[in-house]
Amino acid sequence: MSMETPLGRVRGLGSAKSGLIHWWHQRLTALALIPLMVWFAVSLIVIASGTYQEAVDWIKDPIVAGLMILMLAAGYYHLKLGMQVVIEDYVHTEWVKITSLVVMTFWCIGLALASIMSVVWIWLGG
Repeated sequence: MSMETPLGRVRGLGSAKSGLIHWWHQRLTALALIPLMVWFAVSLIVIASGTYQEAVDWIKDPIVAGLMILMLAAGYYHLKLGMQVVIEDYVHTEWVKITSLVVMTFWCIGLALASIMSVVWIWLGG
């Protein structure tokens, strides 16, 4: 027995069935970010008294570069998911909502690419 009205079924109104996947992605990225952020914070404390060259040498380590890239990718994806929820919940004008979602998505992708490419550039010796 469906709670939808016949008109609602025709128009396709109701759940888009994507909320659960979005929720899981946000929780999984949050879970992944816990150890990555602890690692990053401890690393920053350890190398804080070092020189610039020591920091560059630290990022050139393949394990460090890989963890940094994972942290950046998970962080920007988590940011995108969280901002999407805020925009969808609190922006009520449809054109402003769509424009905000598009701008925010491109902004997150651009920042993620710039950050990851910076790590790769340092890692490769650029």
